[in-house]
Amino acid sequence: MADSIQIQLRKGALDLCVLAVLSRGESYGYEIASTLAEAVGMGEGTIYPLMRRMQNDGLVATRLVESQSGPPRKYYRLTPAGHAIFEAHRNDWRSFSSAVEALLKDPS
Repeated sequence: MADSIQIQLRKGALDLCVLAVLSRGESYGYEIASTLAEAVGMGEGTIYPLMRRMQNDGLVATRLVESQSGPPRKYYRLTPAGHAIFEAHRNDWRSFSSAVEALLKDPS
């Protein structure tokens, strides 16, 4: 049961986490995946379908940059719509997490 709630919490917050990473500046896929793996334990395989969906939804734009150590890297950056969605989701998250924290307080 504990694993189940961890998985659901990660899935529910993944979009917001990706938007938060990109709100700090553009980044390539592996870098985003590594940041999220370290911060919240999300796997790399989860990121690329999400990035494709965000691109299709107009939340991120991409550009290819040649790499000296392998194939070109696809860099992602937030679009104006992506910034707006990030701000809205961040406000929603703060409100929701505050309400949950209030419920979780030990009774006095």
